[in-house]
Amino acid sequence: MKKVKKQNNSYIYSIICNLVIVVFTMVASFILFSGIKITLGTELVLETGRLGMFQFFTVDSNIFMGIVALLFMIKEMEFLKGKIKEIPKSYYLLKLIATTSVVLTFVIVFIYLGPIFEGGTISMLRNSNIFLHLLMPLLSMITFMFFEKTDVINIKNTFVSIIPMSIYGIFI
Repeated sequence: MKKVKKQNNSYIYSIICNLVIVVFTMVASFILFSGIKITLGTELVLETGRLGMFQFFTVDSNIFMGIVALLFMIKEMEFLKGKIKEIPKSYYLLKLIATTSVVLTFVIVFIYLGPIFEGGTISMLRNSNIFLHLLMPLLSMITFMFFEKTDVINIKNTFVSIIPMSIYGIFI
């Protein structure tokens, strides 16, 4: 009985985290698309408005993460309500792909781009970039590692996580 309750709590935490990811995706997308500047008096780094925002892998991967988080959250709610017996493995694979993509942007910003840009890493966290470069990747990692039943994914499945980066690399 304790194991079932603990498992249900994990699903609830995951639903909450995925909901926050969806909200962060909408907020960051709105800020980017509208051109609103919430960081006053500073020059924004790696940010553009309107449709130009889709040129960055960071934006594309975070929007993908938001969509996957929404779909995953819906499946988790169906599972908790007893409408489905288990969440399909394909949803876990999608979550792996999306999480890996946003974590890649996080690592690149903090290890490579932050140190070489004028203003340092902090300059990479202004305006919508605080969501895209820091908050969503961290929340995605935490959710995936601690609250989701990722034991359905085996080592062979992990190679699918390079698909978005490969596709982006071809076009860039």
